[in-house]
Amino acid sequence: MARYKLAGLAAATLLVASVSLAQTSSIAGHVKGEDGQPLQGALIRIERLDIKGTYRVKTNKKGEYFHAGLPLGTYRVICEVDGKEVDRVDNVRTRLGDPTEVNFDLQRLKQRREALQRAAETGQLTAEQARELTPEQRAQLEKAAKERAAQLAKNRALNEAFNAGMTALQAKQYQQAVESFTKASEIDPKQHVVWAHLADAYIGLASSKTGAEQEAMLGKGLEAYLKALEIKPDEAAYHNNYALALARAKKFEEAQAELTKAAQLDPANAGRYYYNLGALLVNSGQNEPAGEAFKKAIEVDPNYADAHYQYGVSLMAKAQVTPDGKVVPPPGAREAFQKYLQLKPDGPFAEAAKGMIATIDAGVQTEYRNPAAEQKKKTTRKK
Repeated sequence: MARYKLAGLAAATLLVASVSLAQTSSIAGHVKGEDGQPLQGALIRIERLDIKGTYRVKTNKKGEYFHAGLPLGTYRVICEVDGKEVDRVDNVRTRLGDPTEVNFDLQRLKQRREALQRAAETGQLTAEQARELTPEQRAQLEKAAKERAAQLAKNRALNEAFNAGMTALQAKQYQQAVESFTKASEIDPKQHVVWAHLADAYIGLASSKTGAEQEAMLGKGLEAYLKALEIKPDEAAYHNNYALALARAKKFEEAQAELTKAAQLDPANAGRYYYNLGALLVNSGQNEPAGEAFKKAIEVDPNYADAHYQYGVSLMAKAQVTPDGKVVPPPGAREAFQKYLQLKPDGPFAEAAKGMIATIDAGVQTEYRNPAAEQKKKTTRKK
């Protein structure tokens, strides 16, 4: 009798087990990447909503996934790529029998996201697009719209200040230019062009000042050039202009260093950079360093005609006068003028170069001679 009871109990146990197995379900699907190809290794996280429970599975090389043994219920299916959630499907109800299919198309999702972004940027969301937005997305778009409006207003103000500064700078109204470019730099301190033009305005303003006020303007100009170079250190023109400002401030060694940087960054225009320095030094009465600058311009650009002429002039400033009244220029002076005439025979300095050569060849008469006596000597010799 006991055997029958045990047999009956075993049958009941088997029946319960069969019923229990029959209550499980499964979820399956595939994941397509943003490139439209099957995505391997995507993590599918399956979270039960009615009772706490989480299940995980990864996609295979075909982008497919399958998870069996799930209790019947309602789930949230989440797709993660590289540790980040990229999509989800809520309220997935499983069923007995065939797996419940949940697919993820990240390419289509990306296209929808881009279309939504474009629509949001123009403020022209369709009713369908607006309905698709979650509260979080709606909040993000509203925030982005406000930021865009603020940026547009900032850009308008920046352009107005910058354009006003350029107009004043071109008219040599340096004080107004300083004010406008200062305003532009406050609106957007990351614009290197604004700082460079602010520096130009300060240097221009310094030329109309004297003493301590001039030094102050030069100092502000140098600071503005440094700001421009901090943002864009590879701009040769900024190094050149900064060097010229340093030379105005009598910081010649620093100016040479900056010009060297400009020449390295822009070898094609290196000769012009050194020539500019030489011209500025001449105007400042610094003839010795000016000659070195012109010489450097010739070294980097042997066909720079004006540099040859100015180098010759700088050499003539060091000419010596002999006891008999002859002018003896340093070596290279005549060659410099000849080279200028070779390169620019009709150039603006052509006549001056010819005159210098004539002076070198004939010497300069520094003592008085009686023209009548000279004529008498010539007549006597003819006889």
